Amino acid sequence: MARIAGVNIPTQKRVVIALTYIHGIGPAKATEICDKVGIPSDRRVNQLTDDEVVRIREAIDHGYRVEGDLRREVAMNIKRLMDLGCNRGVRHRKGLPVRGQRTSTNARTRKGPKRTVQGKKKVAR
Repeated sequence: MARIAGVNIPTQKRVVIALTYIHGIGPAKATEICDKVGIPSDRRVNQLTDDEVVRIREAIDHGYRVEGDLRREVAMNIKRLMDLGCNRGVRHRKGLPVRGQRTSTNARTRKGPKRTVQGKKKVAR
């Protein structure tokens, strides 16, 4: 099992697909890394030599911000918005959608499960 950027990548998958298991590397960057290192796109992880794994690791370390550093940077950006008190920061703080989506319906991912509100009780006359 190859370990790159602190992540165990799956051995049976193609290298381009396996690299996407690293936070911060998507399909486009994975293809770019493979081209830069000189690995064919149909090669599987278990077919890589130790030298090729080292070259991939060095290419990622020198050219891309991944895993812990990226997560820390994103968290700091969100914290900065919250400290500023701007609209996006307030939405993050309240746990509501940040990018202008409707909230009367369809915001369940951000708002969490439904909490029913009790209706008014009828007054007996």
